[in-house]
Amino acid sequence: MTGSSVVPAPAYPHGGLGRHAKLPPRERLRVLLIEDDDADAFLVGELLAETDAGIDLLVATSLNAARPQVPGVDCVLLDLGLPDAQGMDGLRQVLAIPGGAAVCVLTGRSDEHLGIGAVAEGAQDYLVKGQVDGILLARSLRYAVERKRADENARRLREVELRQAESARLERGLLPQPLIDTDLVQVHPFYRPGRHEALIGGDFYDVVQTSPDRIDLIVGDVCGHGVDEAALGVELRVAWRALVLAGVPDEQVLPALEQVLMSERSAREIFATVAAVRLDLAGNRATVRLAGHPPPLLLAGERVVPVPAPHGLLLGVRPRPPVAYDLRFEAEDWSLLMYTDGLIEGRTGEGDDRLDVPGLGELVADHRTRGVALPELPGWLVERAEERNGGPLADDVAMLLVSRGVGR
Repeated sequence: MTGSSVVPAPAYPHGGLGRHAKLPPRERLRVLLIEDDDADAFLVGELLAETDAGIDLLVATSLNAARPQVPGVDCVLLDLGLPDAQGMDGLRQVLAIPGGAAVCVLTGRSDEHLGIGAVAEGAQDYLVKGQVDGILLARSLRYAVERKRADENARRLREVELRQAESARLERGLLPQPLIDTDLVQVHPFYRPGRHEALIGGDFYDVVQTSPDRIDLIVGDVCGHGVDEAALGVELRVAWRALVLAGVPDEQVLPALEQVLMSERSAREIFATVAAVRLDLAGNRATVRLAGHPPPLLLAGERVVPVPAPHGLLLGVRPRPPVAYDLRFEAEDWSLLMYTDGLIEGRTGEGDDRLDVPGLGELVADHRTRGVALPELPGWLVERAEERNGGPLADDVAMLLVSRGVGR
């Protein structure tokens, strides 16, 4: 194509747009012309200048010379016949350069099929030398830029939709329906993602009933946010359910869960916190085990107190079985609130003070005076925590509220 010329079309009669017409003022574009023929490059510059199209034209005579400039322009106008790149090979090399520039190719009259093929390869448009005036050239360049931006927006939208679909699948794994078949207790699960693009993190919960009088509950949190952490949370929850259903002794469940964590985590720094509760409904008691997790809150009558179970070590830091704490309920009517630390890490004002466990206890104690029903309590607590925080909580929040005899 070297030696061909980009020539202006004749002026339009009857007041039409001619070669000296001006486009309306718009965003200025930076266009890089990659053309080794000086005459063609000169004519392209003249055509754009005559239309006053708001386009700043840069020129490179080879693909190698153009490479450093491509990331800084809005559009590349590419001749498919260059000394260091011929045909589609040159286009593919330009498309592979990072930066997101649109690409419009120039072809000869006898090579228009190359232009069609270029669009199929990823170019936004093509122009045939000798059939272009200034207005068409400027419009084609702007069209290429807008089409590239539209394609990028569509790609980002697809990525968001895929992430949301992936998040929904992971959510089903992290937040299952409680496996429970009794009316002796009511379980109210709750989950809300933090402000990380509303995608799910590593918080998880589960409830499994293995006999008429025995119910196991777990709330856990894998450190970090993202698909990897969520997937690890799913593995831990599924492993916990399998261990409980298999009848593994209580004291062996969390050590086995820690083995899963340590074998499946992507880095040694990854850890998890867990609160596990086994309810004995016949004995009206519970066994609580904490591995670096905040304690459940016991709601009994007018009292709201944290369960004084030993805090225990994080899972994945230094293998050591959590110490079991035996909790005996003094009345038939009680509730336990299990939660992840995203609920208590929000600020309580302009300072650095956090809500923490005592602040959460105050909020829970206030729910009766506010007329909040138990099923609505988890959502209400998050709303109050966000009010004190002055905005959405940064971390994900998962909760399990289990009640016996309350409100019946």
